[in-house]
Amino acid sequence: MELSLRRYNETPLERRRENRFFTDFERTMDSLFDEVFGGSLVSYVAPEVRGMFSPSIDIKETGNSIEISAEMPGINPENIDVSFHDGMLTISGEKKVEKEEKETDYHHVERSYGCFSRQIVLPDTVESEKVAATYKNGVLSVTLPKTEKAMKEARKVPISVA
Repeated sequence: MELSLRRYNETPLERRRENRFFTDFERTMDSLFDEVFGGSLVSYVAPEVRGMFSPSIDIKETGNSIEISAEMPGINPENIDVSFHDGMLTISGEKKVEKEEKETDYHHVERSYGCFSRQIVLPDTVESEKVAATYKNGVLSVTLPKTEKAMKEARKVPISVA
């Protein structure tokens, strides 16, 4: 309770000093990451900030399969590679976007290129020979069917009330 009361009694100058401390701390950490890894802290936490592309992925398990969908708008399906080996699904590819506008008084070109790779470790209950992938409207869908044994082993566990 003392801490929260103290917070209300702080002067604006004290709050600015505290905010400056965090700003200075952030700059120091960014500098450290630059020296060690060659990029800022923000670029490691949110790679898309520095121009990299990493597709958002949803994973859901049904009774018969594991289904993965990855959002990849604007990526040509020919530039996507899906592989499954030793219980690991790898989705990789390359995004190439070029936008050009030509008018009588200006010429504007924007290019964006980047490679991505996502790896997902899956249980050994997947039938690797039957893995299938489809691409539609910017979404890659991968279906990984479960083995017969895995489907039979699944059972509902009763809950007892103590």
